[in-house]
Formats: sequence, C-alpha cells, structure tokens
Amino acid sequence: MAYDLLTAERIRHLLADRGDVYERKMMGGLVFMVKGGMCCAVSGRGGLMVRVESEAQPRLVALPHVKPMVMAGRKITTYVRVMPEGYRTHAALKKWVERGI
Repeated sequence: MAYDLLTAERIRHLLADRGDVYERKMMGGLVFMVKGGMCCAVSGRGGLMVRVESEAQPRLVALPHVKPMVMAGRKITTYVRVMPEGYRTHAALKKWVERGI
C-alpha cells in the first residue's frame, strides 16, 4: 500500500515555514524529519505515525482513532499511530504535527 499523497502534501504545507525540515522515504512511507529527528510519517500501512514522549503515550492512545505503535511485534513507546479519522481536519493534523515536533 502506498502512503497517502494528500496527507503528505498537507504536512508539507504545515511545515513549509521551517528551514529545518526534510523528507525521507522510509518504512514504506514518507518520513518528515525536523531538526534531524523524525517528527511524523505518512505510513504506507495507513495513518500517521507521530513521535511522542513515552510518558504521554498512554494518555494519547486513549484518544479516539489513536493506537500504540507496534513494529516487529514490539510496542514502541515513543510513537503512536493516528488513523485518518483522527487528522481529517486541518486543526487536527496541525495538532498532531506539532506534537511530533
């Protein structure tokens, strides 16, 4: 499954004013790097991967349309997966991107 090109473009728009952003194709999706670290990624498996503080993850996965990030059968505490319903609006996507920064 290819990543969502429209979501990628929406994220580009949100990050356009920053000079410290670059994109990298990785993990079957498109990763947005800010200050040299992964901020978020439009996943090829669907949804958005967002970097979060590990202490915040339990609270965030309790929100609608948010799941813990699992890779190779292991829960990754510094990321969450947000399903498309969770970032449908501009304000919602902006909030998730800002969390990732």
